[in-house]
Amino acid sequence: MRVADLLPPDTLATHAAREVVTHYSSAALVNHCERAYLWSAALGELTGAAYDRELLYVASMLHDLGLVPAFDNYRAPFEDAGGDVGWVFAAGAGWPPERRTRVKDIIVRHMWAEVDPSLDIEGHLLCEGTGLDIAGRNADTWPAAFRAEVVERFPRLDLAAEFLAAFQDQAGRKPGCAAAAAITAGLADRIAANSLDA
Repeated sequence: MRVADLLPPDTLATHAAREVVTHYSSAALVNHCERAYLWSAALGELTGAAYDRELLYVASMLHDLGLVPAFDNYRAPFEDAGGDVGWVFAAGAGWPPERRTRVKDIIVRHMWAEVDPSLDIEGHLLCEGTGLDIAGRNADTWPAAFRAEVVERFPRLDLAAEFLAAFQDQAGRKPGCAAAAAITAGLADRIAANSLDA
């Protein structure tokens, strides 16, 4: 498996999603979104899942926009704020209402502990892909050569420190949110032990 095998479709929505995340996010967060897509799409291929590559790419690009100052909602969890951004983005892309809702659901569900693939295959894939990229969860599921290629193509930069700081900020302001639960459950240690940063 190679990165070249998993390129997103060449559509207005995929190009626009990358433009949006690049405009509003740090280079480390942009690379995280690209890696999240690649881990997610690769898992779909490895498991033989039938998934929508355009939908997965757009959700992957937009899934952490709720962490950036322009879209952070003081009360709502960042995944809900990001899901709302995803819905608005999809409306602007001319997607029908049900596809707009799918983007929102995928973004919200990526913060669940797990997503049943029979409920939401793209949500499942993104949940697993972000779990790998942030905390190194189930790293051996992906071939070692593929992991190395992805990290070489989209370097991790200072993601670990930036992401942990963003989650600590979310936890401090929104104590009932999933980011707060992750901090309480030892996210800092899992980030520090992520084999992708070895």
